[in-house]
Amino acid sequence: MEDERTKQASDASAEQSAAGNAGQQSNPGTSNVDADSGAGVRQLVAPARFSKFLSVGAVGAVVDNTVLVLLVELVAVEPVFAAVGAKETSILLMFALNERWTFGEHGGGGLRDRGWRLLKSNVVRSGGAIVGIATLYVLYRWAGLWYLAANVFGIGVGFFFNYTFESLVTWRVHEP
Repeated sequence: MEDERTKQASDASAEQSAAGNAGQQSNPGTSNVDADSGAGVRQLVAPARFSKFLSVGAVGAVVDNTVLVLLVELVAVEPVFAAVGAKETSILLMFALNERWTFGEHGGGGLRDRGWRLLKSNVVRSGGAIVGIATLYVLYRWAGLWYLAANVFGIGVGFFFNYTFESLVTWRVHEP
């Protein structure tokens, strides 16, 4: 019985330290729900992960803009429609990079698990793509901004949408 209490106290101390609450007293027998939800928020705003996501997003933005320019200038596709192909190309590339690098410790599993995450990622990023394409449309059509500059603004607007929902839905960083 004494060994079990010692182990529980040690586990509680380790949880507090991991949650950044070292030095605060634990109340034996209390729920760790607050510590768990706090850890989930910390996982979402982890600077290292956010920096990786931002780096992958920068690569995706370059690909997005390159494909957009190629479709508009070489194939003569209207910019708003070309943005759809450009976004999907960059979505697939960013998934592969995030799967291996940004969220590698939250991935795992076999081909079926990876395929499920790809589907979720594509659905989530489609929301960000819609936000980006809508921004492009408004700035290009209504404000008369050059299509490439309008696309860059759209990418910026969609970035935070994508980061939040990719973290929570696709890789579920808030779960242990």
